[in-house]
Amino acid sequence: MTNPLLLRIFPFLAWFPVNAILLRGDLIAGITGALVLVPKAMAYAQLSGLPVYFGLYVAFIPAILGALWGSSRQLSTGPVAIVSLMTAAAITPLAMPFSEEFIGLALLLSLMVGVIQFTLGAVKLGTIVNFVSHPVILGFMNAAAVIIFLSQLDMLLGIPKGRSDSFLYDIWEMFGYLPQAHLPTLAMSVFALALMLGLKKIPALSKLSVLIAVVVTIIVSAALDFEHKTKGAVEHIADPTARELVATYAAADKQILDKSAEATLLSTQQRQAKKAHDARAVADLDYKIELIKLDIAGLTKENKVRMHDIRMLQLERAKADEKATATLYVAGQVPAGVETDGRHWHIKKIEKGEIKLVGGGDVVGTIPSGLPSFRLPPLSLDAILSLLSAAVIIALVAFMESISMAKALAAQTKQRLDPNQELIGQGLANIGGGFFQAYPACGSFTGSAINLQAGAKTGFAMVFNGLFVAVTLLFLTDYLYHLPKATLGIIILLAVTSLITPKALKHTWQASKFDGIVALTTFVITLVAAPHLDKGILIGAALAIVLFLYRTMKPRVAQLGRFPDGTLRDIKVNPDLPTSPHIIAMRFDGSLYFANVSHFEDTVLELIAAKPNAKYLLVVGDAINQLDASGEEVVHHLVERLRENGMEIIFSGLKKQILDVMRATGLFDLISQDNIFATEDQAIAAIHARLGEDAADDLFCMVPARA
Repeated sequence: MTNPLLLRIFPFLAWFPVNAILLRGDLIAGITGALVLVPKAMAYAQLSGLPVYFGLYVAFIPAILGALWGSSRQLSTGPVAIVSLMTAAAITPLAMPFSEEFIGLALLLSLMVGVIQFTLGAVKLGTIVNFVSHPVILGFMNAAAVIIFLSQLDMLLGIPKGRSDSFLYDIWEMFGYLPQAHLPTLAMSVFALALMLGLKKIPALSKLSVLIAVVVTIIVSAALDFEHKTKGAVEHIADPTARELVATYAAADKQILDKSAEATLLSTQQRQAKKAHDARAVADLDYKIELIKLDIAGLTKENKVRMHDIRMLQLERAKADEKATATLYVAGQVPAGVETDGRHWHIKKIEKGEIKLVGGGDVVGTIPSGLPSFRLPPLSLDAILSLLSAAVIIALVAFMESISMAKALAAQTKQRLDPNQELIGQGLANIGGGFFQAYPACGSFTGSAINLQAGAKTGFAMVFNGLFVAVTLLFLTDYLYHLPKATLGIIILLAVTSLITPKALKHTWQASKFDGIVALTTFVITLVAAPHLDKGILIGAALAIVLFLYRTMKPRVAQLGRFPDGTLRDIKVNPDLPTSPHIIAMRFDGSLYFANVSHFEDTVLELIAAKPNAKYLLVVGDAINQLDASGEEVVHHLVERLRENGMEIIFSGLKKQILDVMRATGLFDLISQDNIFATEDQAIAAIHARLGEDAADDLFCMVPARA
């Protein structure tokens, strides 16, 4: 038997001993899962703002570590749509997508997410995710799915899409480019969609529908020469107005880069001045940095307007090899006698004065072969503080997605699940990924379902899955060059359709209007605040807590009458029930704590005011689950004040934890054992006996035999 401590440190030892049949089943499951995972991993990386091969990196080291140190034996760890989108949303305000700085911040984010998850698991705080309620996650998931869907439209239509602080503005702006839709790209999107949907209807091919579609579209893309791209310079543009527009953009872009470098240098000097405690120098440098930031913001705003006009340009290129330079003419302005290549070109990007043009469909392009190398994330305090809130949100959302899938798997496999160990596994997966060029990973619904269906019995299936991804990185990357990004967009669309659940939102509203409000509010705020997705969850979670407190501030209080079957029931529901002139009977359906004790006190005083001659107040406390210091204080004063005015408070049905608080504070002795009963019938019988002849004809006190 394996040592419990050793098993805690190395949970994968529980898989052993492994026989050959079991291992062969896991090998088949691992390869089957990887065949589907490889194209999806690249598609999800497209969402994250990173080169597509980073999706394969996430499907390698994190997948293996998550399997080895997690609790579930079928959970597939890797890239998923929601976390990929949240990664892009967290880093885009800080760095340009696909840049080296963006990549470095993605690795840092992965490391931070991993540290947060590992720490929560190590100190056994897996239940912290319960603070983010199901309606919040439901609203967030639906909004994120809509955002993901809209974010792929530019890839499916072959039109540009900007990146700003407002995702909805970017989408609205993108619709302005619809007349420029690239018809071959649209045709490829429709073809890939039809192919995948058609293959899913064939049982023998349904599991591999994505892989087959990827292979077919790669072949079609290569055969039709789908991709066309070239480079140029400002001086190659023949039209003076267009040339001036591009030249002004390039000059402003250079100024932005120069000023950013200057700000970085001044920030370094400022840190040195802080260490030297030179307050004057710090203040002077801070002033200079702020001025530079204002200049950068102004230039960036101007360039955004220019880029909109630049993207509207349609250019024709003099006939030449695409690797060579050639003169560019505004469409319709080609001089007589000049032969063009017959294509319309658009300016995709202007970097360091170089113009990058596209005249065909967008493909994955060159994927560096080889395994991800060790790379230390940029551990700067500024970057850590900038990413901290996003890292916490991603850590919680990723774990909730992982644990919900793991629980579903455990219900089918009858396997014991340890949420804290799963947190440790996911944490180590992301920590390892942070050092080996992976952005944040989490448990995948699709990958886990395939694992289960393919017969995976242990985590070795995910280990084999990761190893197959490694083989792809080593030997198969050249074959992925012509993969259309439109195909990856379709893969994403089909993957997120399951996240759009209007029926679940409607069901939540029907179950509880408060929860419906939380889900709807989270949905709207997430959509409006995008790309700042963390705002949706934070505001949704805060609203859920506020509404919970609001509901518990005024719990239901029932004044009771005697029903014919002998039970005590609410006289508001049954107004003809007999009550007693001597006894006020009430039931308090909630805990007595700081948020609602004043409501309890006010209700008691109202009932007493309505029956000033009553001598006993019976509190049926079966539903009271908690008594805090504020609640104890109010009850203490009520007992004393009512006793001074000739009225006794009687309690029935109090739970052990309530009695423990009463005994610890002396409240039990104040009330006395004679006034505390196990059931309401015992309490009423005792009160009846005390009243004697005064209650001889009191119907409320006469308990009929219950059936």
